Amino acid sequence: MKSPGRSWMERMQGQCITLAHGSGGKAMRELVEELFVAAFDNPLLAAMDDQAVVPLDALRQQGNRLAFTTDSYVVSPLVFPGGSIGELAVNGTVNDLAMSGAAPRFLSCGMILEEGLPIAELVDIVHRMRDAASRAGVAIVTGDTKVVERGAADKLFINTAGIGVIQPGVAMASNRARPGDAVIVNGAIGDHGIAILLARNELALESSVESDTQPLHNLVAVMLEACPEIHCLRDATRGGVATVLNEFAASSNVGIRLTESSLPVHESVRGACEILGLDPLYLANEGKLVAIVPREHAQAVVNAMRRHPAGLESAMIGEVVDAPPGGVVMATAFGGTRVVDTLVGDQLPRIC
Repeated sequence: MKSPGRSWMERMQGQCITLAHGSGGKAMRELVEELFVAAFDNPLLAAMDDQAVVPLDALRQQGNRLAFTTDSYVVSPLVFPGGSIGELAVNGTVNDLAMSGAAPRFLSCGMILEEGLPIAELVDIVHRMRDAASRAGVAIVTGDTKVVERGAADKLFINTAGIGVIQPGVAMASNRARPGDAVIVNGAIGDHGIAILLARNELALESSVESDTQPLHNLVAVMLEACPEIHCLRDATRGGVATVLNEFAASSNVGIRLTESSLPVHESVRGACEILGLDPLYLANEGKLVAIVPREHAQAVVNAMRRHPAGLESAMIGEVVDAPPGGVVMATAFGGTRVVDTLVGDQLPRIC
C-alpha cells in the first residue's frame, strides 16, 4: 500500500495552489499535513497545535540567555544557482541568531502562497528547507500557511522566526569596536548578489557564480573558541560588507580603514562588477560575516576559521582606527584613499 503522502503527491502532479489551499478546509489540511508536517517532521511539530511547546530545561542546559529573531524572504527567482528561497529562509534566520553567538535551536515557518503557484515548485522549495534545516541542526517546529489571490504576491513569500541559546560570557555588539581591532571576513564577497542578478536572465552574461548561502553558527562557535572576546559580529546581507562596517563605525564612534588588495573577491564576481559598474563591497551575501576582533587574537581567529568549511577563504581586510569617527575609508590598489559610504538606494532589488 502506498503511503498517504505518496498518494497526495501523485494527485498533485501538475496542479497549482488555489484559494482553497488557504481556506482552512480539507485542501488546506492536506497541504499542511502531507507536505509541511511530513517534510519538517519532528515531535514538537507533530502535535499540530497553534504553537510549539518547547521544554525549557533543554534550553537551560545550553546557555543562560535566549536570542530571538524574525525575517521575511521575497527573492526572485525562487531557485537560483547555489540555492533557493528555501535555503535562504533557514540559513538567514540561523545566521541572524549566530551573530549574537547563539546556538540556533528552533524555527517557525510562515508561507504566503500566491494562487497559481505550481505545487511541484512548492514541494521543491519545502524539501530544500527541510534539507537546509537538517544541515544546520535546527527544527522547524511551528508555522502558518496563507494563500493570496493571483497577482497579490510573487509566487511565494516566506517568513521565519528563530530561537537560539547564548552561552554565558558571550557579548558581541555593534558598539564594541575599538581602535587597533582587526576587521575579518570569512571569505569572498558578492557571490550572492551577482548570482541573483544573473539568474534573472536580464543581462547577456555567462558566469558560473553561485550563491554563498550557508549556515554560519558552527563557524562562529569555532571563532569564539579562538577568541571569546569578539567585539562585533554581523552577517553581510543587504547592503553588503560596506553597510555592516558603516554601522559598526557609527555605533562605536570609530573609523575603519580597509585595504583593497586584501578583499577576497572571486574573479568571476570581480569581472561581472567591472562590466556592470558594481562594487563588491555593496553586494549582498548570504553566507558571509564580518567580525571585529582584538588585534592580538586576529591571526588565531583567522587560522581557526580557515580550518572550517565555511571559512576557508577567511582574511583580515582592515583595521579599526580613531578617525574619521563614524566613517569607513579604503586604501586603494592605486595608492589612494576613498570613502566607503553607506549604500544609497538599492543596487539589487529582491535579493533575499
